[in-house]
Amino acid sequence: MTTAEPAADAAVDNLAALESEAIHIFREVAGEFDRPVILFSGGKDSTLMLHLAIKAFWPAPVPFPLLHVDTGHNFDEVLEFRDRVVEKHGLRLVVAKVQDWIDDGRLEERADGLRNPLQTTPLLETIAENKFDAVFGGGRRDEERARAKERIFSLRNAFGQWEPRRQRPELWNLYNGRHRPGEQVRVFPLSNWTEADVWNYIAREKVELPSIYYAHQRAVYQRDGMWLSEGPWGGPRPGEDVRELSVRYRTVGDGSCTGAIESTASTVEEVIAEVQASRLTERGATRADDRMSEAAMEDRKREGYF
Repeated sequence: MTTAEPAADAAVDNLAALESEAIHIFREVAGEFDRPVILFSGGKDSTLMLHLAIKAFWPAPVPFPLLHVDTGHNFDEVLEFRDRVVEKHGLRLVVAKVQDWIDDGRLEERADGLRNPLQTTPLLETIAENKFDAVFGGGRRDEERARAKERIFSLRNAFGQWEPRRQRPELWNLYNGRHRPGEQVRVFPLSNWTEADVWNYIAREKVELPSIYYAHQRAVYQRDGMWLSEGPWGGPRPGEDVRELSVRYRTVGDGSCTGAIESTASTVEEVIAEVQASRLTERGATRADDRMSEAAMEDRKREGYF
């Protein structure tokens, strides 16, 4: 037996353990909460999370609706994929459009044009309106320092805010979902996954993703060290030259702050090799909203962000 064989076996065992943990979490939430919801944008992490939810309850349908906070600055390929997945599995999708909050004066456009920071209010108000008491998110601890502090069951107060001192220990896969009326719990089934785990599992399960996760030709311009594409969010600015490059996206979100990377990785196997060679997380490499300050993500979590 070569040394490569035990390594491959260990990788398979690791994915099986991660899958088992996530399925256990979905079933635990179904037993503990009255009105859970899954945050679903059509990105790779939320798509993987939905895939695991389907496996957790198969052959019964997923017993939770999906919720997408739509900034209005999403990529067309991702929205098309989102709607196709919802139709394929017969799911209920609740869409909270940031534009609706802007139109009726509850939010104002930011001077920098970013809409990711504007998602918090629509998220919290939609959760309250629908009385959702558990909200599944696709956050992983390897993505960013503030997310590394997150519990799998993350208690939020009646205002949707994260309070570190109120978080509970999680020992032996025991999860405490107890909460007061009006409070909610954010649940992160992918907490212990890495980006490499996600892609290896996608390869194993043949999970379909939006096409922009793979190399394609796109007109992009460079800003703050990232390749951004043209869209309703504006750009390029004077002096930002548009170039046609082979790129792909490691993470997808608001197009005004989500950058592409130069890549020729057009298959899952090629993406996995690229991810294994990278020294930056996908958010650190391609998300401008996380670069606004050292504590950008933690500040938004305290306000009620994902």
